Amino acid sequence: MIRVLLAEDMHMVRGALIALLNLEPDIEVVAEVSSGDKILPMVRQHKPDVAVIDIDLPILDGLSAAAKIRESMPTVRTLMLTSLGRPGTLRKALAARVDGFLLKDAPPGQLAGAIRDVAAGKRVVDSQLALAAWDRGECPLTDRELEVLRLAAAGSDAPEIAVALSLSTGTVRNYMTTIITKLNGRNRVDAIRIAEEAGWI
Repeated sequence: MIRVLLAEDMHMVRGALIALLNLEPDIEVVAEVSSGDKILPMVRQHKPDVAVIDIDLPILDGLSAAAKIRESMPTVRTLMLTSLGRPGTLRKALAARVDGFLLKDAPPGQLAGAIRDVAAGKRVVDSQLALAAWDRGECPLTDRELEVLRLAAAGSDAPEIAVALSLSTGTVRNYMTTIITKLNGRNRVDAIRIAEEAGWI
């Protein structure tokens, strides 16, 4: 029997997933939580084989929780669920060394299969996401351009970015023009969106 912990903050979704998984003859949901900070204590208490974790959890996000599991209980495997099929999100999950990554809109049977594969020591990645991440390629921006874009994404305007990075306002504006051109964005907001979806900022 594969023992599963399920971390999902939406009560109806969590209830539906538990009901579906408990129909499987070889899977048992032994614990459920609605926020990321409760995952590690429940993992220690129930010792599941696989922790199925929504990536967007309150208090502590799913990837941070998965990293804590890996540090303190490395025998527990982690399978991330997300509703956002962004290549950058997949890259972050792989960098966090999770064992599986699946979109929430995958067929129910696919989730059960992914749990079995992860429990067996395999790595599971949604094929569409893997292709999208492969197609996206490397970030074309320099480290300084990324710094400028991160500050812009946080709401800073050119003069504020200039002060923060010890640059002139004109230099910051030149950086923004270069960034927008490199990312094929229509404007600053579009460039921020492109970089966020790719997981570059």
